[in-house]
Amino acid sequence: MKLFLLCIAAAGILAGAVALSFAVRAASTQTPSQQPVFPSAEANTKKDGPGAPQEGAADLVLKNGNIYTGNPDQPRVQAVAINGEWIVATGSDYDTLHWTGPNTRVIDLKGQFAMPGFNDAHTHLAGGGLAKLEVNLTGAASLAEFQQRIRDRLKDFQPGEWMIGRGWDHTLWPDKKFPSRQDLDAVSKDFPMIFGRVDGHVAVANSAALKAAGITRKTADPPGGRIERDTKTGEPTGMLEEDAAMQLVWNKVPPFSAEQLRRAIEMALEEVARNGVTSLQDNSVGDGPGNGNFGWANFRVYKQLQSEGALTARITEWLPFGAPLDQLEKWRDAAGERGMWLNVGALKGFFDGSLGSRTAAMLAPYSDDPSTSGILRLDPAKAKLMAIERDKAGFQIAFHAIGDRANRLALDVFAAVLKANGARDRRGRIEHAQVVAPLDFERFRQLGVIASMQPSHQATDMRWAEERIGPDRSRGAYAWHSMLQNKVRLAFGTDFPVETINPMRGLYACVTRELPEGGPKGGWQPQEKISIEECIAAYTRGSAYAEFQDDRKGQIVNGKLGDIVVLSNDVTKVPPAEILATQATMTIVGGRVVYEKK
Repeated sequence: MKLFLLCIAAAGILAGAVALSFAVRAASTQTPSQQPVFPSAEANTKKDGPGAPQEGAADLVLKNGNIYTGNPDQPRVQAVAINGEWIVATGSDYDTLHWTGPNTRVIDLKGQFAMPGFNDAHTHLAGGGLAKLEVNLTGAASLAEFQQRIRDRLKDFQPGEWMIGRGWDHTLWPDKKFPSRQDLDAVSKDFPMIFGRVDGHVAVANSAALKAAGITRKTADPPGGRIERDTKTGEPTGMLEEDAAMQLVWNKVPPFSAEQLRRAIEMALEEVARNGVTSLQDNSVGDGPGNGNFGWANFRVYKQLQSEGALTARITEWLPFGAPLDQLEKWRDAAGERGMWLNVGALKGFFDGSLGSRTAAMLAPYSDDPSTSGILRLDPAKAKLMAIERDKAGFQIAFHAIGDRANRLALDVFAAVLKANGARDRRGRIEHAQVVAPLDFERFRQLGVIASMQPSHQATDMRWAEERIGPDRSRGAYAWHSMLQNKVRLAFGTDFPVETINPMRGLYACVTRELPEGGPKGGWQPQEKISIEECIAAYTRGSAYAEFQDDRKGQIVNGKLGDIVVLSNDVTKVPPAEILATQATMTIVGGRVVYEKK
């Protein structure tokens, strides 16, 4: 019997070698424009691959579990064996018994539910970490609370030192009005201050900060941004809309030290692990020194953590679409060969702002403010030329688009790229895709564009979204079911720290479309609900597909990475309200336990 098993193993090795030989030969016949920038997983496994099965070689075995695999051919298993970083066996406890050796760590799940680790398709990790070093304004229920939280932190700063922070949301306040520089001046005039809204698309600065940036009534609005002004006096109110305007002030803020940046990222990674997230598609590298975004320095911290074996989540880092092509290629070269823990991925560009700030670009004026239809941050003609050039260089492209006009223009760009450069597996993405005109759902499918969406946004925005865009446009908002109906690929994430990194909020939104506290009965725009299984798929396999890693992530099957989360509830079976109370009890990345609830 043992000889028979060895023969099978040898045959498997031979077959794998032959397959790899054919794969390499096929790749070598491609023209340069056809060759993928990021090699396939098979071409990159090398010594890191699972290798030939050997009895007793597993490093970790999970047994006696209720394990949801995400694999339709084997939906549930009892046990999993992981050798190195790779899953080598799934099935019953008996099926993994022969993988248990003297050095194998065996974890008895005692019937707990486990599933593939969450892959958050849209995060701002460094910003989420740095927010922990700043003034936290998240959840402030009124202007008075907003002011008090700042006042409580005055003691931590020296006069003249910049006070920065983020997280305020004026839609939670009784009057739903933006704050002003006068509101901040009333707290203190001794510190220059700037505080970003929860969505990161607008910020409020006090008089000292405006003065430091040289912003006066004579300062012109920068292209793609707006300096809000008092309608009577013409003086700046302190509100700065979109990056072009906010950067006028952010550029004056001294950067955090290298030590502060590393600590911030470590704290953010701890939060990621506590919530069962094993992979991140991250936007922490930008072309400006804005709040929480200090360019390539963030990636260098990730690289350092990786070299020390201290990285606890896999990261695919996006690069700024607007950076010069030669700079993008230098960053790509500096990142090195595509690996299992740290890569560079899509180029992210911004077509518009946010719905909450009324800076999302709409086809028609806002229902609650007919004076505006949002802000367009990219010139469409220029965006097409840049996208064609960057696509030809082999880069994946992702556009932030929230309003229906922004989504249509982003689709137009992908259509222009296809026409200019021909068909290939480019996996273009639209980040958020929050409000889509009915005619454009089919265009997502035709162009092969991925809808990278954040269900938790719907759980927040439904309180005011219909006021912003009216009932007709609301039917195309946060439309996960319509996307699936049109055979559009979904990738789910959170937009952390705009929303909590906790994926349970997103799962709850998928199946209820209700507020976390419940209601409206039946859900807001209930026709767009999707099943818990569809939501999990978008949060695992779908996200992996969006980063060209579906060959190695997103399911608990042999030959894929051992990224697994153990949860306190079986989220596929509990009542929706219990999903919100569900917690990760263990997070495993590549067979290594990176978090265990005490």
